Amino acid sequence: MEYEGILLGMGNPLLDISAVVDQDFLNKYDIKPNNAILAEEKHLPMYDELASKSNVEYIAGGATQNSIRVAQWMLPFSGATSYMGSIGKDKFGEKMKNNAKDAGVNVHYYEDDAPTGTCAVCVLDGERSLVANLSAANCYKVDHLKRPENWALVEKAKFYYIAGFFLTVSPESIQLVAEHAAANNKIFSMNLSAPFICEFFRDPQEKALPYMDFVFGNETEARTFSKVHGWETDNVEEIALKISEWPKASETHKRITVITQGADPVVVAENGKVKLFPVIPLPKEKLVDTNGAGDAFVGGFLSQLVQGKPVEDCVRAGCYASNVIIQRSGCTYPEKPDFA
Repeated sequence: MEYEGILLGMGNPLLDISAVVDQDFLNKYDIKPNNAILAEEKHLPMYDELASKSNVEYIAGGATQNSIRVAQWMLPFSGATSYMGSIGKDKFGEKMKNNAKDAGVNVHYYEDDAPTGTCAVCVLDGERSLVANLSAANCYKVDHLKRPENWALVEKAKFYYIAGFFLTVSPESIQLVAEHAAANNKIFSMNLSAPFICEFFRDPQEKALPYMDFVFGNETEARTFSKVHGWETDNVEEIALKISEWPKASETHKRITVITQGADPVVVAENGKVKLFPVIPLPKEKLVDTNGAGDAFVGGFLSQLVQGKPVEDCVRAGCYASNVIIQRSGCTYPEKPDFA
């Protein structure tokens, strides 16, 4: 099988500005633990404050880009992944390009005059809170996707992954890729990504949902999705099942819903049944930070999916990748995976 460019991701490339903070810092900027939000005016001074901390780290991030980097790391084939998104023509943008190149991902960035997007990663007791200032990431245009050299990446790929965060930027690009996947019997997957996506971007999310062959998310996002759709259940297994049974644009593939629950088992719903898969236990003292854990899970999962492995193996690889990531700062990993 030809693996070059088999997996394509699209999303918001952000440079993570990551630092350990205290509760006063979270209170000051009105940030809830373990949440992901878009920056408002009141959050803007926070980026400089984080950057001035002695423990600050800069890591190329953005949910989809994290997943694609992890998938490439887990794959034994170079050049298997591609990625599109919008960055600025600045030093952070250059950092992003170099980081992607080092990770072996074939990136086709749209370059905008706005500064490269950043994401404040506030770490407290190992839990992370994300505040994204999209900036250039918000400027992605569907015209970039339609350029022949970029659309060629779409045509070459057999698997697509887009985090729900991209619904805030270019739903039109998502639909183009989703419709191409359905028309050509390819696999299209998305992530619920954050409670605010399920709440405030419900329409574009519902428009893309019929095309999703795989839906990823965590328990908080799943419960918010249920609430928004009036399902009146907090039971993650029931919600995963309902999402998997949502009508599909193409019946070639049945939809599979995969919901992670932190240290609790992963919920997989397909064909009217739910299976639970335990995660790899980790003692609390080994937890460094949870930033990128969900992204890494998806990356590990996709690395096996594109090789035609069964769902059990995909979940095992997802659990392995997230276990590696949470023992390190940010979405980073050792040189070689130790997954068999």
